[in-house]
Amino acid sequence: MVALATAASVAILTWMPGSALARDQIRIVGSSTVYPFTTAVAEQFGKSRAGKTPVVESTGTGGGFKLFCAGVGVNHPDLTNASRAIKKGEFEDCLKNGVKDIVEIKIGIDGLTIAQSKAGPAMKLSMEQVFLALAEKVPDKDGKLVANPHKNWSDVDKSLPNIKIEVLGPPPTSGTRDSFHELFMEVGAKKIPALAALRKSDAKAFDKVWKSIRKDGAYVEAGENDNVIVQKLEANKNAFGIFGYSFLEENTAKLKGVAIDGVEPDYDAISSGKYKGARPLFVYVKKQHVGVVPGIDKFVAEYVSQKALSKDGYLARKGLVALPKAELDKVLAIAKDMKVLTADTLH
Repeated sequence: MVALATAASVAILTWMPGSALARDQIRIVGSSTVYPFTTAVAEQFGKSRAGKTPVVESTGTGGGFKLFCAGVGVNHPDLTNASRAIKKGEFEDCLKNGVKDIVEIKIGIDGLTIAQSKAGPAMKLSMEQVFLALAEKVPDKDGKLVANPHKNWSDVDKSLPNIKIEVLGPPPTSGTRDSFHELFMEVGAKKIPALAALRKSDAKAFDKVWKSIRKDGAYVEAGENDNVIVQKLEANKNAFGIFGYSFLEENTAKLKGVAIDGVEPDYDAISSGKYKGARPLFVYVKKQHVGVVPGIDKFVAEYVSQKALSKDGYLARKGLVALPKAELDKVLAIAKDMKVLTADTLH
């Protein structure tokens, strides 16, 4: 393996004593949403005998980037899963710590869903109603920002059930939390006249409003394990949970999705863009580890293969919404060439 190592790989081996023998198993961290997809690829990789089955940890997107960007060498993870694109600050942290060659692979599309127990009351929500239920501050009748007074859903809108607002969702370290802010809270805030006016007069103040979730118990941080949210929804028919479409798809016997702005969260609606809670999912590869930790290139090849990422692939059966063919072709080219991400190509 050492004889075949790239110059960068040799450099790593030079300053990491015994690293050639320290780890022969790929290590992956990151998003709880992407976790089941990467785990499926890892299992397939292990079965194919291309190498040892990779170790996959669910740390959340933010936690994953923190670990991934901490340094180069076998003590640091080789890949990280993400339910959002890497942020400029995270990219800069990587560079500061010597992680200079990062490959960004978009693996597909996910719908961010609000779900409930099948035994729960029928609910349809608008983006505006979601914001009014969960924002820390909302405008009063005079347009002044006040602490959110809404205790029940019927306080938000009389057409909604008279039940306590209780929404289980991800913590601030989660990429799903970031996506929820951008796809639901910001969009909902823009639809409220007083906040639309604030956006024009003071963009920073507006951003603070939609980025602030209430802390009075209506929103419950449920950790990075989405399965815990599923279990809690089963136990409480009046509660709602926020997680990726794949978890809803895996639990359709127990849960149902909430239509947002009249659109149900299903595969076709997410794929077409009709469902507005859609977001891309990513895997990031530390190119400097290719040739040092064996099998990374083969693992990436398995991940972007037609049998995995196509509309009929095994990841689609787990709830991953496939990319359009033209976009998938671009992803395949990036993965094949291990094209490195640059500051100019950040999202």
